[in-house]
Amino acid sequence: MSISAAQVKQLRDMTGAGMMDCKAALAETNGDMEAAVDWLRAKGIAKADKKAGRTAAEGLVGAAGDATSAVLVEVNSETDFVARAEGFQEIVRNVAKVALESDGSTEAVAAANYPGTDKTVVDAIKDAVGTIGENLAFRRSAKLSVSSGAVATYVHNAVADNLGKLGVLVAIETTGNADAARAFARQVAMHVAATNPLALTAEQVDPTAVAREKAIFSEQARESGKPENIIEKMVEGRMRKFYEEVVLLKQAFVINPDVTVEAALKEAEKEIGAPAKITAFLRYALGEGIEKEETDFAAEVAAAAKK
Repeated sequence: MSISAAQVKQLRDMTGAGMMDCKAALAETNGDMEAAVDWLRAKGIAKADKKAGRTAAEGLVGAAGDATSAVLVEVNSETDFVARAEGFQEIVRNVAKVALESDGSTEAVAAANYPGTDKTVVDAIKDAVGTIGENLAFRRSAKLSVSSGAVATYVHNAVADNLGKLGVLVAIETTGNADAARAFARQVAMHVAATNPLALTAEQVDPTAVAREKAIFSEQARESGKPENIIEKMVEGRMRKFYEEVVLLKQAFVINPDVTVEAALKEAEKEIGAPAKITAFLRYALGEGIEKEETDFAAEVAAAAKK
């Protein structure tokens, strides 16, 4: 099949591989972008951490919390200019408040009453479109709670209190000192913001992702020409390394890279005064997974000038 320059550019942006390598990968996989990424990785040409492929939408991620619960919400706008306006920020704060007072699910928040009105959150945001002058949308929300302990919130590079483009929650169950637990959980939240782990434990990693990594590692190992029993050990070693990179508890702690997050938690128990367990984490990056239409700005200006 014919491979377009746009496809080659997209694959190059996703993987950091050379143009000819990208073209060869697409030709080998009949233009399948995901398969082409895997083909490049198997050849040792591309790295998994370069496979971004996500285009950011504008808006804000908001956080809110109380003693044993916290929420993250995402509300989108068309431009960053609107996201920095107080009116829009107040909308995000109110949506976060609604989420904290409900079960926090996207469906429940969307249908709940917007503060100070008899309208749902979705309808209130629709009404705000006319006032703000841009398309707005409530995208998602989620809540973490503990029976005892703390749920810490962290918003990276906040534009206002608890508002920014990247938010994280970390929940710790403990009967010990809640303030000490929250302080440590906040450090872990900062770690999550930096490392973006796939799961809390190895068992929670998506089986599809595990199978995919094993397939890639197996193909790489077989190219070495070694016997199957040696290949199996090579794959096991690489999978251990994979888990160390993507599983929160197994990652090197950003605050102290000499220990894992799991080991740092054990050390923090001395300050907390009781056994503690990280039960969940949540990370929202603004616009992740949203395809944003690319435009030719020069062409737009030229078109506007002709009107």
